[in-house]
Amino acid sequence: MILFRIHLDNFYCQAFLRIFGSLMQNDQNKFQYLGLKRILLAAFVFMTVGTVLELYLLDHYEGVQQLIPILCIGTSILTLIVLFFRKTNLTLKLFKSVLVLTALSGVYGAFLHLLANYEFEQEMKPTARGWDLFVESLSGALPTLAPFSMIVLALIGYSYVILIKQKR
Repeated sequence: MILFRIHLDNFYCQAFLRIFGSLMQNDQNKFQYLGLKRILLAAFVFMTVGTVLELYLLDHYEGVQQLIPILCIGTSILTLIVLFFRKTNLTLKLFKSVLVLTALSGVYGAFLHLLANYEFEQEMKPTARGWDLFVESLSGALPTLAPFSMIVLALIGYSYVILIKQKR
């Protein structure tokens, strides 16, 4: 009889540990999820604010083409706010579409920067050709690789979307 009682107590202890152990594991996963979500949101916000501030300080708003990254960032922040309060399939698709446009704007910006540097280097060094001209264009007056930060911004935003989808 005592043996049976110890066995039952052991059974209840194991059941108790399994139930509450899984709850504690779920709480730990929830805290990790919330921590990662906050980090991604903070990275996205800091990246957008920093990029817009930098573009403003560089007077990167003189032409229509120079407004593209600012408009993409503004649209991505707006859709992120909507997504934060309403996580529907429509808002997820809208946010992902804006992120794709943001990444494409980074590629387009890098092309424009490289093209402007190339033309400038051709005027400065008319005899330069091929690889030398290309290398000089990369390190020209306009930062050729700076627009790729828009791609990084889009990747951070897409990481947030993946995190949301995994939690659903």
